[in-house]
Amino acid sequence: MKRYSAFAIAREAFRQHSGWARAWASPEPRNHYDIVIVGAGGHGLATAYYLGKRFGLTNIAVIEKGWLGGGNTGRNTTIIRSNYLQDPSAALYEKSRALYETLSQDLNYNIMFSPRGVMMLAQTEAEKRGYLRTERANALQGVDTRFIQPSEVQRLVPIINIHGPRYPVLGALWQERAGTARHDAVAWGLARACSAMGMHVIEQCAVTGVESANGAVSAVNTTRGRITCGKLGIVVAGHSGALADMAGFRLPIESVALQALVSEPIKPCMDVVVMANTVHGYLSQSDKGEMVIGGGADGFNNYTQRGSWHHVEETVRALVETFPMLSRLKMLRQWGGIVDMTGDRSPILSKTPLENCFINCGWGTGGFKATPGSGWAMAELMAKGHSPLTDAFSLNRFREGRFIDESVAAGVAH
Repeated sequence: MKRYSAFAIAREAFRQHSGWARAWASPEPRNHYDIVIVGAGGHGLATAYYLGKRFGLTNIAVIEKGWLGGGNTGRNTTIIRSNYLQDPSAALYEKSRALYETLSQDLNYNIMFSPRGVMMLAQTEAEKRGYLRTERANALQGVDTRFIQPSEVQRLVPIINIHGPRYPVLGALWQERAGTARHDAVAWGLARACSAMGMHVIEQCAVTGVESANGAVSAVNTTRGRITCGKLGIVVAGHSGALADMAGFRLPIESVALQALVSEPIKPCMDVVVMANTVHGYLSQSDKGEMVIGGGADGFNNYTQRGSWHHVEETVRALVETFPMLSRLKMLRQWGGIVDMTGDRSPILSKTPLENCFINCGWGTGGFKATPGSGWAMAELMAKGHSPLTDAFSLNRFREGRFIDESVAAGVAH
């Protein structure tokens, strides 16, 4: 793999940029791999990357039914934070946030990580009490957050109207080291690193069936042929239920659309991320000047990746009360992603009833922020059969009643 650097850019400028190689290879699938990971989104690629980096396992195929990063990885609003309430959640998300800080250097690829800070507005007394509780829980967990008063909210976000007509701002839970990253760049950088280690990233390769022998996974059937494998990782977000059905087990998840939109580009006016969970809206400004806007998940099960006008109206109406300037902007584009929800709004990182088959799903609206941490933990689980970061997130918790309730900290997921 040719390293990217300022010197490389200068050198190629004199060569009419003729020396750049493909960022990742596009090989034909082999008949056998030690590990097959289904899903070439951020989580699947991160799992493969850490399997290679930490455990030296490189006979791996990451297969994707569409194009790399074409699912939720390319359809989210790029928020990264770790201010969750429950200890297992905080540990996993804080691991991810910390990995994000050096991921550009680790991958030799600029993922545009921006630790600009994330605030979650308290707009009711109940919400304020909840965030004060989270602040204290985070202090015990070693996660750096603090509750700030309305005056500091106004100082950090001058365009905000803290005296809203329905929900005035009573303060906010502020995580200064949280922020955003470029979602496409995360997937591309991970794919480039995996390819450089000799792994196969195979696009346009849909799984049509999962084979087993003596209770253990043995092969996957795909639109590009049958592939035998020693271990199988299923990392396909909203389609997890369909893959699990092929493997012979059921998952306690439901799939719904989560919609987002961006405005026309404007001059810089907001350098933090704001989440307003009472009204189900969140807002940040991209490097290109667009206002990135998201809201709550759809209230009904569906697999659509398109937006809907009623959702735009609901989300924008809520945010205009708090950010009046938004009323003068035009919408540039809108989209949806398929998110997989568990009953306790926490993910599943687990072995499955099918031996040597592992599942990573149930992230709901919090998948992107967990990408490197999820990959780190899932790689450890697949390589060693155990990871302290995944213990609490096993499938068994639903049978045993050990729920990890994050319906409040997940913000827009409830």
